Amino acid sequence: MSETGANSVTLRFLAAPTDVGHSGSVDAGTVLEWVDKAAYAAAVGWAKSYCVTAYVGNIHFADPVNSGDMVEVEATIVYTGRSSMHIRTVVSSGDPRGGIPTMRSQCIVIFVAVGPDGKPTAVTPFEPATQEEIEHRDNALARIKVREEVVAAMKAQEYTDAGTAERVVLRFMAAPTDVNWGGKVHGGIVMKWIDEAAYVCASRYCGNDTVAVFSGGVRFYRPLLIGHVVEVEARLVYTGTKGMHIAVHVRSGDPKGHEMNLTTYCLTVMVTRDDAGNSLPVPHWVPLSDEDKRLHSHARDLLEIRGRAPGNRLPNHLLPE
Repeated sequence: MSETGANSVTLRFLAAPTDVGHSGSVDAGTVLEWVDKAAYAAAVGWAKSYCVTAYVGNIHFADPVNSGDMVEVEATIVYTGRSSMHIRTVVSSGDPRGGIPTMRSQCIVIFVAVGPDGKPTAVTPFEPATQEEIEHRDNALARIKVREEVVAAMKAQEYTDAGTAERVVLRFMAAPTDVNWGGKVHGGIVMKWIDEAAYVCASRYCGNDTVAVFSGGVRFYRPLLIGHVVEVEARLVYTGTKGMHIAVHVRSGDPKGHEMNLTTYCLTVMVTRDDAGNSLPVPHWVPLSDEDKRLHSHARDLLEIRGRAPGNRLPNHLLPE
């Protein structure tokens, strides 16, 4: 790890063979775990206190990271609220023998500083000094309204057994090896579980191996405790020409009881690829029940909202011909 500025941290390491997933390259869940760790290091370095993941913004996985690549994950604080830190993370990788690393993905991660009592605590305001820092700050500010719309739209939805789409539920115990520096489950581990559940759901639906190309609106509602029962539910809610939109809910609870509380929610887009790495068309999903139709419309609404974020646009299948 190196500090590239008072507000920035960079992690550097080699992608290991054990990081490789079903696609033959590093899974999106592992990349998200790296992102969370780098952002945590930047947040703690700035706040000088323990911090928790609150939100992970839209992240596109444009190009894969391969085993043996030299990986750089740069996390830079670009905006601060009273207790929150908006951290721009950029993942790059390349041949360790030399050459310029290629950017693989980037996103905004929001951490909140908490005190010994577990409540949010104030952080030192970040004041951008260079034109580049001002641009990144303005970009983060412009995304706040879009993020609030996304969160509100996702929170308003209800998921019941009335849906008929492909659906999987993974259940297991949160292990001691999943622990973070605060004694709870690491946010990056939770995102890895989300990627695994989305993979199973999408692969069952299309009958092929799949990979994540997008993950958005990863909202952490409450901490997940070591030793708790974990339930990761993934459900197909929409298909584009090539993408399968999977809504994922993570719930947890004390194994001695029956109550399961929502801890994390997000929407992931999965695709299947040919040997050359090109995305292939997937079977069109037709919503049948009223809940299917409502969630299908909800996924379309999210695409419209995210299309208004700086640098984003609607996917090709929704653009006017």
